[in-house]
Amino acid sequence: MELETLFVIGMFLTFGVLLMTGYPVAWVLGGTAVVWTLIGVIAVEDFGANLWFDYPSSMGLVPERIWGIVESETLVALPMFIFMGIMLDQSGVAERLMKSMVKLFGNVRGGFAVTVIVIGVLLAATTGIIGASVVLLGMLSLPVMMENKYDKGFAVGTACATGTLGILIPPSIMLVLMADRLAVPEASVGDLFMGAFLPGLLLGAMYVSYALIRPLLQPNVAPVPEGLEKVSWSVVWEVAKAVLPTAALILGVLGSIFAGVATPTEASGVGALGALILAFAARRLNLKVLNSSLQQTTRTSAFIFAIFLGATAFSVVLRGLGGDTVIEEALLGLPFGPYGVVLTILFAVFLLGFFLDWVEITLIILPLVAPVVQQLGFDLVWFTIMFAMCLQTSFLTPPVGFALFYIKGVAPPEIKVTDIYRGVVPFIIIQLVALAIVFLVPEIATWLPSIAYD
Repeated sequence: MELETLFVIGMFLTFGVLLMTGYPVAWVLGGTAVVWTLIGVIAVEDFGANLWFDYPSSMGLVPERIWGIVESETLVALPMFIFMGIMLDQSGVAERLMKSMVKLFGNVRGGFAVTVIVIGVLLAATTGIIGASVVLLGMLSLPVMMENKYDKGFAVGTACATGTLGILIPPSIMLVLMADRLAVPEASVGDLFMGAFLPGLLLGAMYVSYALIRPLLQPNVAPVPEGLEKVSWSVVWEVAKAVLPTAALILGVLGSIFAGVATPTEASGVGALGALILAFAARRLNLKVLNSSLQQTTRTSAFIFAIFLGATAFSVVLRGLGGDTVIEEALLGLPFGPYGVVLTILFAVFLLGFFLDWVEITLIILPLVAPVVQQLGFDLVWFTIMFAMCLQTSFLTPPVGFALFYIKGVAPPEIKVTDIYRGVVPFIIIQLVALAIVFLVPEIATWLPSIAYD
């Protein structure tokens, strides 16, 4: 085994071991980079190791790379979209949607679950903050579903999985990070937003199908509620009034991007302003709410950018040690053919999602494997959307499935951890089936970006 391969394996193992200590990921990434810079320099200068490694071309590049992150126009969209999601959470949009849509779908077997999914899709198209979506949907829906004798696993699984749609359906902060890490015109933020739109809707439609079909096969899972008023035109009008503000915001953000009127960064500003207007119209906007939203936005943005800095140092040193070459040769040397290489990468990402957060996987793994996929002749938007769909499962897979912790924090006492695990398994399967569909039918992810500039 060559020295570069040993060093690359050693660097990843060091990262894994330090991660288990409980230190913040940003510090672990940066610390690993410093340690292996020292090892590399000592190996070359003191032991004459046959390794093309030195400080100026590795750790010495970090300040320049950090400056590139700071001046990136694409990343301006990140705090804007985060603020938009948090402010929408404060505006009471979800509560109004829940109250009105329950009257529309409540009389159907599984109707409360359908209501949660529809609201989740609308929230996903306005915010990419998974924690906020999962907590909000859990708080609004679980007491109602428990009161109507829904199966615990079915109820909590629906709320938990639906809340994760925001990481895929644009405007998604994950897609913003991916576009920045790829840094190629073939996979811009706008292309990834358009590429993720149909797969996101496909996944939402599959969730709805599951919520309707399973209660038909197992009626005790979701009994038909009693005492709800029949659907009338007044109920439909009430739903329309609740949906219109959210639809207008979605149209303002995604419509301006897809129509080419605004860049994703400019559209993020439109979204932030729109969320402020909705909060004001709902009489929820005051100094306390604004201050809280700004503080949450700052904390979330700082958390992501701190990992950015650590991951930048890690990736620069890894490349200096020959990591990109080692990984490229390993993937291209697989005896599975081009499609087998893609499946191997996606399977590895799925497994990594059990232990790592999506931010680390996006910042470290994606830039290493994307050039290999592009070299094999595959569409980068198609691959990146599948990569994102794989990462969506990481929110539901233990032990690091953050959505599981979020939902447990707001679930009624009678819902146990075992109910949560049991409830999310069908949705993980649905996500993997949707991923397989996009793999077999790439046009689902590539059609919209392909016609955008025709």
